[in-house]
Amino acid sequence: MSSQNPYSPNGPVSPDHFIGRRAEIATAFDQIANRGHVAVWGEPKIGKSSFLKKLAFPSAWQAQGLAPSAAVVVLLTCLVIHPFTAAGFWHEVLNILRDRLEENSDLQTDVKTLLQQGQATRDGFRRVLQKLGRQGKLLVLLVDDYDAALHPHAQYTKSDIEAFVNECRSFALYHNESQYFSMIVASTQRLDKFGSTINSTNGSPWFNHYLFLPLKSFTEPEINDLLKRMTPNLRQGVQRLTGRNPALLQIAAYLLYQERELRTGHLPNAEALARQVELMTRQVFEIAWQRSEVEAQTLLMLIALSELRGRIPGKQFDLGGLDIVFSQKERELRDLEDRGLIVSTKEGSLKKYAFDSAIMEQWVIQELLNSDDEQLQRRQKVLLGINRQQAEKVATAARWLWSHKDQVPSIIKLAVDVIEPLS
Repeated sequence: MSSQNPYSPNGPVSPDHFIGRRAEIATAFDQIANRGHVAVWGEPKIGKSSFLKKLAFPSAWQAQGLAPSAAVVVLLTCLVIHPFTAAGFWHEVLNILRDRLEENSDLQTDVKTLLQQGQATRDGFRRVLQKLGRQGKLLVLLVDDYDAALHPHAQYTKSDIEAFVNECRSFALYHNESQYFSMIVASTQRLDKFGSTINSTNGSPWFNHYLFLPLKSFTEPEINDLLKRMTPNLRQGVQRLTGRNPALLQIAAYLLYQERELRTGHLPNAEALARQVELMTRQVFEIAWQRSEVEAQTLLMLIALSELRGRIPGKQFDLGGLDIVFSQKERELRDLEDRGLIVSTKEGSLKKYAFDSAIMEQWVIQELLNSDDEQLQRRQKVLLGINRQQAEKVATAARWLWSHKDQVPSIIKLAVDVIEPLS
């Protein structure tokens, strides 16, 4: 076995080590081949950047029966354009394109001239696209962190946003050059979530030309493929801690590989490993929590309270009737499932909800313990619209936990206790 750690604890995964997403990759290349356009979306750290890098990789084209030489691929992130403006975007596109045209010296010279003369604009990009088309080339534009292009700031107004997204729509649908162009963007939420604040010039939604392609948590086969160097028991333990989020699985596997293969040759203490994973992934869960509306946070707390009932000896609270609340919030709970924060199982006619990750569950419990009466009252309002009696039960349970913090178990410790020994 190579001593090099095969896992990536931060940043996008190398295309050589990319795992899974076969259906999504095939869909993206179908769209590219047909000059279509795709809007990839998913939670932070779900693998969007890795996915775009994979689409830019020549061997990925060959695996789909496409010739990499038939296209020029430009991959960029909107985060490097700071602050974001449409002019900055087109300049960055042409700047990268110049470097990608090393084998096409005439066109590369044209792009250099545009950049030097300050004509690295939408119109300059269109002229380059025309010339690529005459050479029988396709331009594939892969745009990461597209959210940055959809938020206004002092130098980039709502009108500027509308002009920019409609420029992209025109390239995709209306200009003659659309036959030489395919654009794939990645964002943390569906583009239609921005739809109510961004207007289209012709009445049709500005995002209507995109095929929406969600990236969700890994499937069991993908997890098994990623963690194939581990025993089934180890895979179970890592997944219980991290859930099915690809980035979190990478972090846990990286730490375990480092400890086991490179340093001691022995398996680490399970709880110590879990704490290391929790430390390295904390910001992921913090972002997930902050991106959740009060209603979603309240539902997560209800699931945490429900799970705690059977874990605290002599617990002094009753949450009977949660099934009613959950049945009336199925759309919101489905959204939390789509984000990879919870999982559901069917028990008869009822759905039961649990956290996908023990670390996420621990995070929510800690948020609950750190709440105060004012925050609790705000969350009660979410429940009052459903069931006043249930809202009072939740308030009683939360206050009981606040006064018995020492009795609240460590969910992470419970998780590793189940899978000890890690072997």
